[in-house]
Amino acid sequence: MSLARIAGAVYVVTFVAGTMALLTPTGRPFTNQIAAASYIVVTILFYFLFKPANPTVSLIAAIVSLTGCVMGLLAGLRMSPIEINPLAFFGVYCLLLGYLVYTSTYLPQWLGFLMIFGGAGWLTFAIPSVARALQPYNFGPGIVAEGVLTLWLLIAGVNEQRRNAMAARTR
Repeated sequence: MSLARIAGAVYVVTFVAGTMALLTPTGRPFTNQIAAASYIVVTILFYFLFKPANPTVSLIAAIVSLTGCVMGLLAGLRMSPIEINPLAFFGVYCLLLGYLVYTSTYLPQWLGFLMIFGGAGWLTFAIPSVARALQPYNFGPGIVAEGVLTLWLLIAGVNEQRRNAMAARTR
């Protein structure tokens, strides 16, 4: 199984656990932890998947995503040192992933645009009043974008020949 398909499979776990965390307040701490743990795995897999496209941006994206995961876990435990919704970090992460997808030659560019659109939706959570005013509609772009990317990775994967060629150039 390819790295892309493994990332897609783990992303499914993230989606299911994240959706359950949003919809079931009583099970939120447990499902939040599962969602965060699986998103950490996705982040690491994506770092390696997109490293050939741009190693620096891939590393920055991974750091932003891991920060969001930690902030989400701390917020769930009511121990967050700052008052910002962790979804805002995933907004930045999706913007960076969108850039990486767009500039890679091994995934369709339209997926990159879709991820940038999804990131814009998550970014609304950086400003609580904006997030409240736009809810539940601000969830849509990110869910659609990340869902389509997940399905693409599961079904089509990436063009391994192009990815390997790009990886050889970045060594």
